[in-house]
Amino acid sequence: IPTLRRLFLPILLLLSLAACTAWDGRQDTLNPRDAATRDMSPEALYAAGIEALNREQFARAVELFDMVEREHPYSTFATNAKLMSAYGEYMRNRYAEALGALDRFIQLHPAHRDIAYAYYLRALALYEQINDIERDQRATELAMGALQDVANRFPNTPYARDARLKMDLARDHLAGREMTVGRFYQTRRLHLAASGRVRRVVEDFQATNHVADALPRVTER
Repeated sequence: IPTLRRLFLPILLLLSLAACTAWDGRQDTLNPRDAATRDMSPEALYAAGIEALNREQFARAVELFDMVEREHPYSTFATNAKLMSAYGEYMRNRYAEALGALDRFIQLHPAHRDIAYAYYLRALALYEQINDIERDQRATELAMGALQDVANRFPNTPYARDARLKMDLARDHLAGREMTVGRFYQTRRLHLAASGRVRRVVEDFQATNHVADALPRVTER
């Protein structure tokens, strides 16, 4: 989360500046479900959403941004509201909802100025769902694919640098999974299966912390 906040801050500040003049100070009493919000301009709704994010009131922020998109779909704020709503869902740990919003944003706005961030946030939403090494690692593989996509598409951005770091952590996670399964097979005296698992660590995850443990196990009987 700290990394996400640091990388998102320039975008948040830029979008906040675009909306700040429209906000009239009602954020302390505003309820997105109140009839009064339907009379607010898209700028004011958007600024209220920004204020809710700043206050870490993420559920309210999502409702406000969704209201911008729903009630003012042709306003200049509607497109940014989609991205901000996805960010709010991410901060609520509602990763499936964030992914759905981000997939729509990417599909509809491939040339948007913040498209790199959209891909990055999508990768983070997958990364946060990585399971512990005792469980299936499909989520880890999906996260690694999304992180690699960020690194390939936007190689000279802070998003790419953070994506590469998280890819290293994900590889270490996958290597740990292989070692866990290999040890299990060894305890059952399934030596061929165990050797295959630890050999994969040596061959496919050479830069991880698990190689030192894997090497002597490759030939164990």
